[in-house]
Amino acid sequence: MKKDNQKMKNIDVILLILPFVAVTTLGVLFFLFPKESVVITDYIRNILGEKLGWFYMLLGLGVFLTTLIVAFSKYGDIRLGNTDKPEYSNFQWGAMIFTSTMAADILYYSCSEWLMYAEGGVFNSIGELELWGPTYALFHWGPIPWGFYLILAIAFGFMIHVSGRSKQKFSESLRPLFGNKVDGKLGKGVDLIAIFALLAGTATTFSVATPFLTEGICDVFSLEPSVTINIIILIVIAIIYTWAVLVGFKGIAFAAKACVYMFLFLVFWVLFLSGDTVYIVENGITALGNMVHNFLPLATNMDPSRSTSFTQDWTIFYWAYWLVWCTATPFFIGVISKGRTVRNVIVGGYLSGLAGTFTSFIVFGGFGVSKQVSGSIDIVGQLGQGTTVPHIILDAFNTLPLAKGAILLLVATMIIFYVTTFDTLTMVISIYSYKNLGEGKEPDKKVRGFWAVLFIILPIGLISAESSMHSLQSVAIIAALPIGVIVILIVISFFKEASQHIKEADSKKIENIYIKEKEY
Repeated sequence: MKKDNQKMKNIDVILLILPFVAVTTLGVLFFLFPKESVVITDYIRNILGEKLGWFYMLLGLGVFLTTLIVAFSKYGDIRLGNTDKPEYSNFQWGAMIFTSTMAADILYYSCSEWLMYAEGGVFNSIGELELWGPTYALFHWGPIPWGFYLILAIAFGFMIHVSGRSKQKFSESLRPLFGNKVDGKLGKGVDLIAIFALLAGTATTFSVATPFLTEGICDVFSLEPSVTINIIILIVIAIIYTWAVLVGFKGIAFAAKACVYMFLFLVFWVLFLSGDTVYIVENGITALGNMVHNFLPLATNMDPSRSTSFTQDWTIFYWAYWLVWCTATPFFIGVISKGRTVRNVIVGGYLSGLAGTFTSFIVFGGFGVSKQVSGSIDIVGQLGQGTTVPHIILDAFNTLPLAKGAILLLVATMIIFYVTTFDTLTMVISIYSYKNLGEGKEPDKKVRGFWAVLFIILPIGLISAESSMHSLQSVAIIAALPIGVIVILIVISFFKEASQHIKEADSKKIENIYIKEKEY
C-alpha cells in the first residue's frame, strides 16, 4: 500500500490534467460542432501540406539514411545495457515490434489502400493502378516510416539502458543537448506535445478502422451498421486492452504472440484458399521490385505543379501519421531491446517490421487487385458508384471459401491488433506520467487505467462527427509538425551522447591495454 502511495506521489500531475482537459474538450467540440471542426482542421492541414510538405519529405529520407549510417558505423557496436543476452528471443522481440507498433488500420489499409488511390483519378487505367497501387502501398509502409521508429528506438534505448536515466520521458532524450533545461518549461512543453500528438494519432487510427470493424461484424451477424455500434465496439476494445495492460509486460508479450499467429492464419486463408495464389505472389514481387527501382524518385517527388497532389494527399500524410506514433512506439522498442546492439536493433527492426507490413500488403492488397483484374468484382466501378470502401472489401472476402469465417477471423485479428498496440501505448504513456520511474519498474494500475480511458474519448468524438478520410488525415498532419522538429533534436542529442560514450569506451580500452602491458 505504501509503495502504491509513493508511486502516486511521483505522478506528474500537469501531464495528466492538461491532456485530459484538451482531449475531452476536442472530443466534445467534434461531437457538438462536426462540420465546423472539419472545416478548421482541413484548413490548417492544407496550409501545412501545401507550404511545408517539403519538410516532411526531406525529414523522412534524411532519417532513413541516418539509420543506415548509424547501423554500419562505430555507433552500431554500442550495446544497450550491461548484458550480452537480450531479454527476449528474436521471435518474441520481432513479434512485439510488429504487433505492438501496428494497430488494426494495417489490415484496413492493406485491403483498401490501392483502391483508395483510384478515387483521385491519378492512375489513368487499371493497368497503371495494378502496378503503382501496390507499389505506393509498400513504399508508404516501407523503410522510410520504419526509419522514424528505429532512429528514436536506439536513442531511447541508449537513454534507458546505457545512460541509465530514471526519467523515462520524451524530453529526457534531449538532456545531452539542453542540459537541465529539460527539467523546466522546455521539457514540460516537449512532453505535452508528445502526448497530444500520440492522442491525435490514436484517434485517427481508431476512427479509420473502427467503421470497417463495424461493417465486418454486421456482415457476419446480419446487423445494420451505425455510429452507435461503432462506439460500442470502441468501448469493448478499450475494456479488452485495459485488462491486458493491467497485466503488465508479460500480458503484452502474450498478446503479441497470439496476434502473430492469428495474422499468419488469416494470411494463409487468403493466400492459399482464394484461388489467386500465383497472381498474389507475382503481383507482390513486381510491386516490390518497382518500389526498390523507383525508391529515390518516390522519396523526393513533391509534384510542385500539383498536377495530381498525390504526394500531398498521401505520402505527406503517411510520414505525418508515423511521426505522431513516434512519441510512444519507439520508446517501447527501446525498452524491449535491452542486451542488443544498436546495429541489431536497426537491422532486426527493419527485418521484423518490413516482413510484417510487406506480407500484409502483398497478400491482402494483391487479393483485391486480383479480383479487379480477373473481372470477378468490379471494385473500382463500385467505388465510383458510391459504395463504401469497407463494403467493397467485404464483397471481396465473401468470395473466399467459408467466407463468414474468414470475415470473423479478419475482425478478430483487427481487435487483437488493437489490443497489442494500445496496451503498449497505454504502458508507455503511463511511464511518461511519472517524474521518475526506474528501469524495469511498471506504472501504477490506476494511471494505466486513466490513460486507457482517455485514449477512447477523441475517437468517439471523431466517429460521432462522421469525419471524412481527408479530415482524419488532417488531425495527424497538424500534430506531426512539432514532432518532426523534436525528432531532429533527439537525433542530434543521441549523436552527441553516443560519441562521448564511444570516446570513454576507447579510453578505457587503451588504459586496460597499458595496464596489462605494464603488468607483463
